[in-house]
Amino acid sequence: QVQLVESGGGLVQAGGSLRLSCAASGRTFSGYTRAWFRQAPGKEREFAAAITWSGGLTYYEGSVKGRFTISKDNAKNTVYLQMNNLKPDDTAVYYCAADTKPIGTYDSLARYAYWGQGTQVTVSA
Repeated sequence: QVQLVESGGGLVQAGGSLRLSCAASGRTFSGYTRAWFRQAPGKEREFAAAITWSGGLTYYEGSVKGRFTISKDNAKNTVYLQMNNLKPDDTAVYYCAADTKPIGTYDSLARYAYWGQGTQVTVSA
């Protein structure tokens, strides 16, 4: 069973930056896509960013494009989310996810078999 462990969340002022990390453990695992989702207070969990493991192709939700950068380190089996120019609307619990096969779309919750426990990101105005 693959475990995903997030780190790097915290409290930051608007305009600040944070870097989230998500390391896979338990066994050697790469999958096809790694992704970040987020769930703001009172809202549904939504897609933020994704990256394909072998090719490094990236995908972003429109409101984070240009501010967030997803990247990966294959050797460490770790994915990162660099978040710059943070806004109060970015406040959410951020979850990393990993798929096992490229079924469905990259921004679909149902695609991902493995999920982390989430890390809180709070952006003050």
